[in-house]
Amino acid sequence: MATAYQNLSDYDFNSVPDASEMNVGIVVAEWNKVITEKLLEGACNTLERHGVKPENIIVKRVPGSFELTFGAKRLADEKDVDAVIVLGCVVKGDTPHFDYVCSGVTQGITELNLMYDIPFIFGLLTTDNMQQAEDRAGGKYGNKGDEAAVTAIKMIDFSCKLQN
Repeated sequence: MATAYQNLSDYDFNSVPDASEMNVGIVVAEWNKVITEKLLEGACNTLERHGVKPENIIVKRVPGSFELTFGAKRLADEKDVDAVIVLGCVVKGDTPHFDYVCSGVTQGITELNLMYDIPFIFGLLTTDNMQQAEDRAGGKYGNKGDEAAVTAIKMIDFSCKLQN
């Protein structure tokens, strides 16, 4: 969680395993595109910085955050990926829609992690307002896309070590 005590983009570069042989899928929501494209940029840049070849990053877009779970499942079914990162942004409004979308995506990603032998990385911003989203998409609290990419690399490495 990004707070005054933890920046999403701050991490020990040397603690991240080599990712040069990894294939990573990213499913990104088009809703709140001004935010989600920044998350995507952060994730891709971080993956590449750690060795993932651009051609080994598969990006697919879905209309909104609720569709992330379906998109992530289909990507995992159809492409040879070692992990799937989901990126989206839900900003709280005046109706309970926020709660349903956030709960549905959270539960869906949890279920995918239990069903598949690859990690699904939760990169959904759930904020009270647009300023909080901007602060977490390259703003004063860093970029959730960076954090999601580092998590994907570390979880792929974790999975590979368990298999050996």
